[in-house]
Amino acid sequence: MVIVDRLRTRLITRAIRRKLPHMRPFAMLDIGCGYFATQLMANYGNLSEGWGIDLSIAETCKAMPRLNFLEGPVEDSLPLLAAERFDAVLFISVLEHLWDPLSALQQCHRALKEGATLLINVPTWAARPVLEFSAFRLKTSTASSVDDHKTYYSRRELWPLLVRAGFRPSRIRLTYQYLGMTLFGVVRK
Repeated sequence: MVIVDRLRTRLITRAIRRKLPHMRPFAMLDIGCGYFATQLMANYGNLSEGWGIDLSIAETCKAMPRLNFLEGPVEDSLPLLAAERFDAVLFISVLEHLWDPLSALQQCHRALKEGATLLINVPTWAARPVLEFSAFRLKTSTASSVDDHKTYYSRRELWPLLVRAGFRPSRIRLTYQYLGMTLFGVVRK
């Protein structure tokens, strides 16, 4: 992982930790679970059950206690999870890689317990030239991950997707972060 990706991961992980439940044991799903997010789950004291979905899961992650993984495409893996199972779902820097984001968000809604939280992070249109310059010119982040982006988001694009997925408008909070480069959502079911 290159330095820009590490910094981005550290900043996002800090934002996530502030939004996770702190009082009671809870079950969490991390979609597109990278190594750092897996570490977060493994070391989070209130975690009763952790699940991760990704195309490839490192053996070191698979060996972590209290964590379970589905290895494969998000679109194929999400329907395999039980309904109303999770207190928190992390959908961090993944939605922009999917051809059918609405279906994935509908599956997240289905998998969340009533009152549970979806934490979502996506790059904005303002981030596009910066990410492309960083990846293709400076080589400070991976070109393949930027090449795989299907779209970027604004509030006007993400908010209706969340509503169509089943989330109530009054329970959606979207905030631009990091000079408008990312859109971070705290969405309650």
